[in-house]
Formats: sequence, C-alpha cells, structure tokens
Amino acid sequence: VRQIMVNLIGNAVRYSPEGSVVWVRAEQIAGQAAVIVADQGKGIAEVDQARIFEKFARVDPNEPGGSGLGLYISRRLAQAMGGDISVDSAPGQGARFTLTLPARD
Repeated sequence: VRQIMVNLIGNAVRYSPEGSVVWVRAEQIAGQAAVIVADQGKGIAEVDQARIFEKFARVDPNEPGGSGLGLYISRRLAQAMGGDISVDSAPGQGARFTLTLPARD
C-alpha cells in the first residue's frame, strides 16, 4: 500500500502546477476502504484513462516524468490485494485517483 501511495501522490505532485493543492482523503465506500488522491493538474482525457494503467504508457511522452510503470505497478499491487485503482478526470479539471481495498472488520 505504501508503494501505491508513493506513486499516486508522486504523480499528483509531479503533474500539478506549482502552488496548487494535492489532497489525500480516506473513507469507506460500499464496504471497501478507499484512499483518494486528487490534484489540480491539467487532467486526463477520457480516451487516455484506461491506457494510463498499461505498462510503459504515458499521456504525453514529451512531458518530463517517469517511465510509465508507476500506475501499471500500482494497479497490479492493488488487484493482488483484492482491490483496484480508478481515475476520474477531464482535461483542465485535474485528476482524482481512488485506491479501493477490502475493508477489515
């Protein structure tokens, strides 16, 4: 879980403009534990949202950033623990990534 959070928060900071806000919130959604990481970056078009979880995929390869493995690895780790990662975003609206995992009783 720590590695997933490092990737999600790192991406939020990397792709947000200087001086913007990145927020992290934990809550319970439909019986699952959820951690939401949201930023005020340029957002991700709907057509790119599934692709960003693929190995070596980057929305803009000309933009400085990582190798395109962070979200791929993060989703694989989440799924191995019985959860998942989803994204809600639109161009110009920032991005909101939600990590869901089975909640403990």
